[in-house]
Amino acid sequence: MGLEAEMMVAFQRTTTATKIDIDRDPGLMSALAWFPSVRGMKKITTLSWPLIIGLGALALIRPLVRIIGHQVDADLGAATPIAITLVISAIWVAVVGIGKTRHPVMTLLFTGLTYAVLSIILSGILSPMIDGRLDGPLANPIAIVPMLLTNALWGLIAGGLALLIQRLRGVKPAENIERY
Repeated sequence: MGLEAEMMVAFQRTTTATKIDIDRDPGLMSALAWFPSVRGMKKITTLSWPLIIGLGALALIRPLVRIIGHQVDADLGAATPIAITLVISAIWVAVVGIGKTRHPVMTLLFTGLTYAVLSIILSGILSPMIDGRLDGPLANPIAIVPMLLTNALWGLIAGGLALLIQRLRGVKPAENIERY
């Protein structure tokens, strides 16, 4: 058998196997059968990343107010950071809940994580310039994981509220509209 004939046989086997795989239900060798969460991974690509990054960057108002207050020796008290957090949360919930943002819980979960990463970066840039030494989570790496978890929880709670607002407004879940 010549090289051309061997290539033709290989092509026919590949074409046949591909046609069979396309029509096959998720079976024993399918990733969907072993890992049902694989189906949900497609949600990450459908999230509005500019919105997530924008809302995460908006939350940087919190550390910036604290830094500016510290620089001008203003006593902001304990209520100011809480009030700022509530205002930011209200903005997140309003933007995502009133809009028709798909996957509001995932969107605000990643918004919280984005804020955490951005504030770690901001701390790493500004602390040496302000204090003359590295301070914050980068100076104490064990604080990074709790910081990520705390801000993920913040986003998760805000996302739940945004989802509730969407449901009260009659917005249908994206999962019922699209089939993955």
